Amino acid sequence: MVTMKSLDSSASVATSRSATPYGAALSLLTTVFFMWGFATVLNDVLVPHLKAAFSLSYTASLLVQFCFYLGYLVVSLPASRLIARIGYKNAVITGLLGMAVACLMFIPASAFFSYQLFLFALFVLAAAITLLQVAANPYVVVIGPPATGSSRLNLVQAFNSLGTTVAPIFGGMLIFGRSTSGVSTSAVETASQRMLDAQAVQLPYGIIAAVLIVLALIVWRFPLPVLNEHTQTEDLSNEPSVWCHRNLAWGVPAIFLYMICEIGIGSTLVNFISQPDIGAMSHEAAAKYVAFFWGGAMVGRFVGAVILRAVNPHKVLASVAGAALALVLIAIMTTGYVAMWALIFTGLCHSIMFPTIFALGIAGLGRKTEQGSGFLIMAIAGGAAAIVQGMIADEVGLALSYLLPGACYVFLLFYALWGSKPVVRAAT
Repeated sequence: MVTMKSLDSSASVATSRSATPYGAALSLLTTVFFMWGFATVLNDVLVPHLKAAFSLSYTASLLVQFCFYLGYLVVSLPASRLIARIGYKNAVITGLLGMAVACLMFIPASAFFSYQLFLFALFVLAAAITLLQVAANPYVVVIGPPATGSSRLNLVQAFNSLGTTVAPIFGGMLIFGRSTSGVSTSAVETASQRMLDAQAVQLPYGIIAAVLIVLALIVWRFPLPVLNEHTQTEDLSNEPSVWCHRNLAWGVPAIFLYMICEIGIGSTLVNFISQPDIGAMSHEAAAKYVAFFWGGAMVGRFVGAVILRAVNPHKVLASVAGAALALVLIAIMTTGYVAMWALIFTGLCHSIMFPTIFALGIAGLGRKTEQGSGFLIMAIAGGAAAIVQGMIADEVGLALSYLLPGACYVFLLFYALWGSKPVVRAAT
């Protein structure tokens, strides 16, 4: 994998050899972050939509997220090797075009009414987004002054959150708004209606594909600052294993379990809100409330960035984990708008969880920071395990299935209070 030392070297090369202002490049990359956040969270609309169109169980419908987040596990390490070979700019272009191809695959998937083809298209989409994640994040850090690298990354990630907030509204209008299951609270009855519902994804994903292709062409033509692509790998074989660091060893499962919470709740929120004893509304109407879930995550990220300057991150993480646990218990034990808004407000608690766990996980790793970061990124594959919540929902009901995220929050509370403390254990 690319080391931080080599990235710093690349930054100096970019500064000395390229006269291109990085502000314009940062603006362009902000659009890239927005698009992959948008495409990722559109899955929260796709899950209930395909569940109705194909008459799926909760377990089968959450195969959408399983196949999607499996891409992080499979593609993360090969993506880093590909970037070392073709460079950051070409990797971003490849990722955008790969996303466009995946979106276009939704057209034959819906035309042939093939759920399996939908799942394959989602895996391809995730693979392309993973390549973008691995390439764009470090690129944003190194194209400008090192002292403001973290600030730049937080800025573009905020626009990533904006994409996750807008996506449910877009999906509600162009997917649910153009399907029988979306505008009616009654089940789709005929095979022809279900096939037409499946084809409702063609227009929105076709539009997304067109935007991605245009964006790839802009990136190709744009004079992005050139980085030194010749990286080097340091010999760390004589140092203790990265797993000797307690904060990293517990941080990897913490990220994994956090992703179960984020994806499990986000993917089932439309179905939960539309239930007669909760919101009693159509899927189209319920999708608008999913925007509040992701919007809370966006707002919380800005507020959390300020709070974390003055408050110990261990205490902040413990507070939001405890609050999220309380909220899911309220959602389970109550009904109506109280339950609905309790579950929506877990998004606000989620806002600072991932970046805080990530920062605590790599604290004190020294020259092994890059290696530890790689393992934490791979743990994003925990989103695939949200399918377990679907299995629970099929057996005992959707409300009780939120006991799974509740259990995950208990672990995150443990991590905040004990597991995240930087302690190096002796190698065995």
